Amino acid sequence: MNNYNINVLFLLASNRSNRNNKCALKCRITYNKKRKEFATGKFINPSNWNSKKQLVEPPEPDAELTNTQLSLIRTKLNQAFLFLQVNEVEFDVNDIHLQYKGKPLKKDYGVVEVYNLYLTRINKLIGIDIKQVTYDKYVESGRHLKSFIKYKFKSNDIKFKALRSSSVTHYEYFLKTEKKFQQSTSNKAIQRFRRVIKYALSEDYLAKDPFIMYKPKSVKKKILFLSPEELQKLEQTYFEINRIQQIKDMFVFCCYTGLGFSEMSDLKKSNIVTEFDGNLWIHVLRNKTNGFYKVPLLPKAKEIMEVYINEESDYVFPRMSNPKFNAYLKEIANVVGIEFNLTHHIARKTFATTVLLYNNVPIEIVSKLLGHSKIQTTQDSYGEVIQKRISDEMERLKNYK
Repeated sequence: MNNYNINVLFLLASNRSNRNNKCALKCRITYNKKRKEFATGKFINPSNWNSKKQLVEPPEPDAELTNTQLSLIRTKLNQAFLFLQVNEVEFDVNDIHLQYKGKPLKKDYGVVEVYNLYLTRINKLIGIDIKQVTYDKYVESGRHLKSFIKYKFKSNDIKFKALRSSSVTHYEYFLKTEKKFQQSTSNKAIQRFRRVIKYALSEDYLAKDPFIMYKPKSVKKKILFLSPEELQKLEQTYFEINRIQQIKDMFVFCCYTGLGFSEMSDLKKSNIVTEFDGNLWIHVLRNKTNGFYKVPLLPKAKEIMEVYINEESDYVFPRMSNPKFNAYLKEIANVVGIEFNLTHHIARKTFATTVLLYNNVPIEIVSKLLGHSKIQTTQDSYGEVIQKRISDEMERLKNYK
């Protein structure tokens, strides 16, 4: 049971009077250092109010009746306070007023409860604003949050009122130590939780943002891509097994177009169009951003495409799953002598670096060709590569006479 006491005080709004020169009498509740004021509906002559005794005195008309009504208000407020204490619910001064007025208290939502409400909400947006894979990631992050609450609070759920600013830091610590997540993976889980918190704040389920003092640790990943020599060696390597040769060709095609896996897999003949310059361009919708992606078909990419395009299928390339594609790439990397883990995404990185930046294509053009909505995204991702190019150019200038 809560040990805080309630204090009820009646006070006169003496700075304002009506046309009968009477002032409104208000009631102030103080509980746990918080106040709530409300009108009693009574108006009295300021001269007839005894604030020390908290009474209306003659010659105020109906002074005795008014005092009885004030006493009744005090009694009902104390009853409301006692009711909330007996029921052992967490409450504040506003809840006491609501109970006094006979109105239902605001529901004290649980963290997991609201997370599930948010999941229900975004589930209806699948295929409209979000992808199924995005929803699945929120479901997965929800499981991590439930595990944390079970671990930290020994409960299946906790009320939002129990959240503190330190709760987010504890959650991050749990993800790193118990789940063994890398910083980038932890950041993603916390980012999704933060969106749920914003939803809770917008719906008034939560009064204070626990993320207000939290600052995520930034992670700078090393950009992996094929060097010009590695790309050339890969292009020149022929595989007798037809499926592996196909995977190699599709990967190289993406090294010269920057297509993501799903865009490559879904690429149709109708996506190849003749543009204003008379050359062939690829026009596709990027699944990740829902933005339109346009890139010219470079000679090497065109050469590969012509090997696979046929009249029997609308699709340019054979279709398969991403995990299977990457499994074949591991075999290809071993044969070619590529020492890092080769995945399809490295083709897009190779397009940005070896094909574009290493050939002095301006960063703003690179950003456009990658389909980034902001040039800052490109600069943040490929800043080190740009610095390396500047360094190489400065070294070349040292020999300039």
